[in-house]
Amino acid sequence: MQKPLSHIRVLDLSRILAGPWATQNLADLGAEVIKVEKPGAGDDTRQMGPPFLKDKQTGEDGDAAYFMSCNRGKKSLAIDFSNPQGQDILRELARKADVFVENYKVGALKRYGLDYASLREINPQLVYCSVTGFGQTGPYKDRAGYDYLIQGMGGLMSVTGERDDLPGGGPQRAGVAVADLLAGMYATTAILAALQHRDRGHGGQHIDISLLDCMVGSLVNQSMNYLVSGRVPQRMGSGHPNIAPYAVYPAADGHLVLAVGNDTQFRRLCQAVGQPEVGVDPRYATIADRVHNRTELDAWLVSVTRSRSLADWTALLERAQVPGGPINGMDQVFADEHVVARGMRAEVQHPLYGAVPTVRNPIRFSETPLDPAGAPPSLGQHNEEVLHSLGIAPERLAELRAAGVL
Repeated sequence: MQKPLSHIRVLDLSRILAGPWATQNLADLGAEVIKVEKPGAGDDTRQMGPPFLKDKQTGEDGDAAYFMSCNRGKKSLAIDFSNPQGQDILRELARKADVFVENYKVGALKRYGLDYASLREINPQLVYCSVTGFGQTGPYKDRAGYDYLIQGMGGLMSVTGERDDLPGGGPQRAGVAVADLLAGMYATTAILAALQHRDRGHGGQHIDISLLDCMVGSLVNQSMNYLVSGRVPQRMGSGHPNIAPYAVYPAADGHLVLAVGNDTQFRRLCQAVGQPEVGVDPRYATIADRVHNRTELDAWLVSVTRSRSLADWTALLERAQVPGGPINGMDQVFADEHVVARGMRAEVQHPLYGAVPTVRNPIRFSETPLDPAGAPPSLGQHNEEVLHSLGIAPERLAELRAAGVL
């Protein structure tokens, strides 16, 4: 069964995470994604380890797990586009592509004739997506942007971490590169919308995705809290600025998340722990009351949550229909019966590494299921296949190799 984007060809000149995350989404959705990499080196994430996969023949280190996380289902074309012959090949591929994704510094691809203006001349239907730290305009447009920097500049780290006056206090980076991932997801959405616009007869266009824009645009209630009240949000550990109890509490054998989202759930929690009177205490009657009296509420909850194990809490909260549960380590995540039942861990076959684990795309279609699209490619794995599609003869391939283009 064909996947939703099986008719789409993507030329991917992006590296690291934000761009590759977008193009992996497109590959999972069925697009043919041709990943353009530097011969001999490839995407930087191939070296970002340990851990590294082991070559099944030699036992030597291969590509890093990082690379394998965001390049599933793509074809690798290792080509030197600083060489005019390489530029000609990429322009010919762009002529036949639907989407072009890049994350070079603003203006960097113009010298190679691979900028939007140049490619639009040969393919006016092309959807061209640029992913940069700060966007194509503005005073910071020429700066390099990395996820860690963007988490700081974009405000996320100002509200992530424990309060300064508590042990371990201070700003914290999120445990995964959320600025990159958000930019990749916004890029995916924008590309799909631009393809719809094109297919209604309006031609291609240039998409400008900025990591900083995406970070600022994703601060949701924290940004609106500030814009409405004028008060700068502060770090509050695992707590929530607008809901309580909505935090991490100590259990007898670990840490428990309580995510009590409304007044009914709070009363059910109090009933479940044998203290229904707390549920009707005027200090805690509404969400706003509980937020105002968070310190007293948390002190009571800590005394309660320490009395039971995580397993007991999970069972109790499920019976009471109160959202809550354990903080799982990665081993526990992939052993969780629900995660297993949903098939989130999968395997793909790689020519060098054999069976390689992967994380299934979480999108579930009823008619066009997204089975894993294939393993991330080895460097240059698809050179011959891609160039053969352009009608390049074997003798010409040999000349390109000899010239260092491939």
